[in-house]
Amino acid sequence: MTRSLTIDPVTRIEGHARVELEIGDDGKVARTLFKVMDFRGFEAFLKGMQVEMMPTILARICGTCPQSQHLASAKAVDKIFGAVPPRPAVLLRTALNLGGLIHSHAVHFFALAAPDILLPPDTPSADRNIMGLLKATPDVARKGLQLRSVGQRVAEVIGGRGTHPVAAVVGGLAGPLTPERHATLKRLADEALPLTIELVETARKALLARTDLVEQLPLETAYLGTVKEGALDLYEGALRLRSPDGTQVEFDEDEWMSHIHEEVLPASYGKITFCKDSSGTPIPYRVGALARLNCVDRIDTPLAHAELQRFRELGGSPCHQTVLYHYARMVEMLYAAEKLAQIASDPEILSPNVRTAPTHGPRSAGAHVEAPRGVLIHHFDVDDKGIVQRANLLVATQQNISSMNRTIGLSASKLLDAPDAALMAAVEFGIRCYDPCLSCATHRLGEMKLEVIVRRGGEILREARR
Repeated sequence: MTRSLTIDPVTRIEGHARVELEIGDDGKVARTLFKVMDFRGFEAFLKGMQVEMMPTILARICGTCPQSQHLASAKAVDKIFGAVPPRPAVLLRTALNLGGLIHSHAVHFFALAAPDILLPPDTPSADRNIMGLLKATPDVARKGLQLRSVGQRVAEVIGGRGTHPVAAVVGGLAGPLTPERHATLKRLADEALPLTIELVETARKALLARTDLVEQLPLETAYLGTVKEGALDLYEGALRLRSPDGTQVEFDEDEWMSHIHEEVLPASYGKITFCKDSSGTPIPYRVGALARLNCVDRIDTPLAHAELQRFRELGGSPCHQTVLYHYARMVEMLYAAEKLAQIASDPEILSPNVRTAPTHGPRSAGAHVEAPRGVLIHHFDVDDKGIVQRANLLVATQQNISSMNRTIGLSASKLLDAPDAALMAAVEFGIRCYDPCLSCATHRLGEMKLEVIVRRGGEILREARR
């Protein structure tokens, strides 16, 4: 006989999720299920649309990482129309993605995760949030939100809109960067770098002071991330799959369907994915900041590369400490700020040559970028008139669902007999390490209830509500 435990909704994440656990008679977690509750249906209703509309439409799938959705579609559409963007357009697209990453990582760490890390462990749940952080560490919270705003403004300057960009079109960008917007971009880049350096140091010190926290959720998996000649790249490059023992294989984005496999879950709107080894055995893997740092040989900006070395001194290489996803995001945020400053100072971004004329390419094409939460792939099949016949969206969070389930089990197993508040906090903390964004970032205003019910044989043994 098993008993069940439900958490609905999970708080301080992007979107709505429900967690169900089954606990066996031996007192151990027997099964976990991370359920994505939001349904948007993009893959279905895109059928019949003009493929050149995909970058604009798919930016609207998410309010948290619309830049990445916009760019993944744009890159796939470039292929379908045989239009390779010129270098100035690639630089500006890269900067757009960097702005989105700075925004997303700052929001996640300082608004959602930092209350668990920067506040004392005994902080009541009612104060373990951004408001509690503003009270306890107002300078850190304010600067974290300031950095979030900088990333948003970068996205607006390049993308045309702060939330749902419209700039990327077939073959590049809709128009060149004006001198006025270039001046704003340089100012924002100059503001971002010192701010990021300070906040990364704050986060590192906080994590180093909490070794008990850092080491509590180890999980060995494979990792998938983008590398360009071995270095970290968030816009283009090969996909590298690194196994737990450090061995690795690289493949081009056009080959992704030969390496990544999807399954539909009967109890969730989120698909799960896995890779297969040479014998056809499924391999669980993770994506996102931790995965990217595990896959790269180096980072080609000096401050972030030095921070990468500190990261590896703390967690090893590959690093299997799930909690260090938070530190990995700080390393990436520093890389993004440095790279943004480099691009803002590159005179070629003022070139009027930002678009290649469309011709005719394959009728089926996919492309990827690194979204804040990991590898994002958009793939389209079109007919001879460029009308979408099939759309497949491989989002980062679904690639982490199987590992989130294992992390939930590990979190819960340690605290099944603990007080209600501690049990709920532990499960949610483990989930937040992945910064899940449930492919649409649906948010709710007002009350966010939390209910945990433990049953045995249909009989309620314990209830905890918030």
